[in-house]
Amino acid sequence: MKIFNILTIFPDMFKSPFEYGVLSKGIENGLFKVNPINLRDFAEDKHKMTDDYQYGGGAGLVMKPEPIVKAARLLKNKENSHIILLDPRGKTFNQKKAEELLNYDSLTFICGRYEGVDERVRELVVDEEISLGDFIITGGEFVAMVIIDAVARLIPGVLGDETSNKEESFLEGLLEYPHYTRPYEFEGLKVPEVLISGHHQKINEWRLEKSIKITLQNRVDLIKKSALDNVVLSRIKKMRKLYVGLMHYPMYDKEKNIVATSITNMDLHDISRSCKTFGVKNYYVINPLPAQRDIANRVLKHWQEGYGAFYNENRKEAFGVTKVKESLIEVIDEIEKLEGEKPLLVGTTARKKDNTISFDKLKSLTFEKPILLLFGTGWGFSDDMLAVCDYVLERIEGFDEFNHLSVRSAVAIILDRLNIN
Repeated sequence: MKIFNILTIFPDMFKSPFEYGVLSKGIENGLFKVNPINLRDFAEDKHKMTDDYQYGGGAGLVMKPEPIVKAARLLKNKENSHIILLDPRGKTFNQKKAEELLNYDSLTFICGRYEGVDERVRELVVDEEISLGDFIITGGEFVAMVIIDAVARLIPGVLGDETSNKEESFLEGLLEYPHYTRPYEFEGLKVPEVLISGHHQKINEWRLEKSIKITLQNRVDLIKKSALDNVVLSRIKKMRKLYVGLMHYPMYDKEKNIVATSITNMDLHDISRSCKTFGVKNYYVINPLPAQRDIANRVLKHWQEGYGAFYNENRKEAFGVTKVKESLIEVIDEIEKLEGEKPLLVGTTARKKDNTISFDKLKSLTFEKPILLLFGTGWGFSDDMLAVCDYVLERIEGFDEFNHLSVRSAVAIILDRLNIN
């Protein structure tokens, strides 16, 4: 039997939450036990004090070390219990941690209150610290309830159906697909036809596609490459619609004149490699000057067809995503033909701008709409050019106000931030 001990000054809080549903059945069947322990029973003074004013002054009380340490040591000696302090300083709880905690026969949760616990509790008895998230609640009791629920339902026999927790949210790095039950039609909304088709392969494919889309739109941060199989990764790669354009006109020069800049060899090579590394569909080098485009195309031909193709196969592969174009309009038209709709234009700049789109929002957007991420050369885009863009991406913030990255560095940093990792 798994034991969940809770060190708290409010043990009665744990009576009702576990008296209902499948968890109550698990307790009745002897699969696990919830054991609230009143810390006041371990207090050393006649008033049963478990808190006191903090040294150094400051608002709020601090929970005393003696009752907590005494109770925790008793449980450590008796059950070899794993002692967990529920505290904002801890690592954020998730499904992976729930699975790890399932390996312990006995867990003991220290429920903080007020301004927290005396620091010496951490040093003397705590095995690990866990937080539920970046928000403030009145005490650790609520956190303990959530963690117990998440862990207990993983105990074999608690849910009844042993397959029910194998297809749930977060377990495979994806949110769950939509669920439907009777009636077939409700207020004009019908159950998707595929779910009543009886074709199990098509149903599974529909569910996988919906899970991917929902996760990409709502919690792209959940997706971890290492947790996904090749089929899912292949689907995600096809769904992403990210393109990069390096523009050479209209650019500012140092005196804020509008100019056309030259294509550099390093921009061709390094940005091509970054785009290939981070799954960009096409990298467009956009320059209105025929002589400049001719130079760039000769470089590409050397590495794709000439001696360079045999000398460095990696460079040949990187240049496979690179195209040289005369104008932005030409690039937009090509992407529209590929995707069936015009791309959203997202400009980049090192200058401070209001109403910018965040990296996280843009990451999700790349799976919903074709995105043409535009980078400037010279001294950056003209204000008129940025005004044409549908969005301007938030700028890269450095250590201080110095912000003068090369465009090659900026591309690599931004693509890394937009990557699924």
